[in-house]
Amino acid sequence: MKAADVMTRGALTVTAESTVEDAARLMLSHRISGLPVVDESGALVGMLTEGDLLRRAEIGTERRHSRWVELLLGPGRLARDYVQTRAGMVGTIMTREVVSITPDAPLDAAVALMEKHRVKRLPVLENGRLVGILSRANLIAALVEAAGKTEAAATSDREIRRRLLAEIEKQSWAPRTTLDITVRHGVVELSGIVTDEREREALRVAAERMPGVTGVRDHLVWIEPISGMVVEQ
Repeated sequence: MKAADVMTRGALTVTAESTVEDAARLMLSHRISGLPVVDESGALVGMLTEGDLLRRAEIGTERRHSRWVELLLGPGRLARDYVQTRAGMVGTIMTREVVSITPDAPLDAAVALMEKHRVKRLPVLENGRLVGILSRANLIAALVEAAGKTEAAATSDREIRRRLLAEIEKQSWAPRTTLDITVRHGVVELSGIVTDEREREALRVAAERMPGVTGVRDHLVWIEPISGMVVEQ
């Protein structure tokens, strides 16, 4: 899937000249945690997020430092903090360095950017113009929709086993040569050897997620790879 498949189109925006109060009201009324900031042509110039509004003089949450720390920080840093807590215009406190994606960006690449930059949403730009927002909420909605389109249940134990073996074959962690799988009346029986307890859990999950599976029985044996000791489950 790509960003264009799940993003929110027609995203709410503000301008750099919008007041902080108006932007905060907009975020609150629409229950969103961030707003793209655009110029007159619709080009993205920044983002205003909840994080930009946490330290505010109006609610007494501005940073307070001891005199010693103030000396270490210097007047420039203290002046910047003052502006951040008291400025009335969005353009003064917005985040200017914004990470963005294009509509054809794969979702895995978008998630990697979110994780790397620790952001909750990504503006989606096409030819420099904002066309949507991809948020964590969009990704969760896509997950729910995908779960509703799960492949139809297998009609036979043989088909369940075939699909499960195919899934395991794709995984680099899977103990293929020491694993035995049987399926009876939709119940998967896992037998064989694992050398890491996490492999056991992964095999269970793989079996549970197969369409048509009604239960999983775990008969796997965990053998410690260095000593060869059999560890009871």
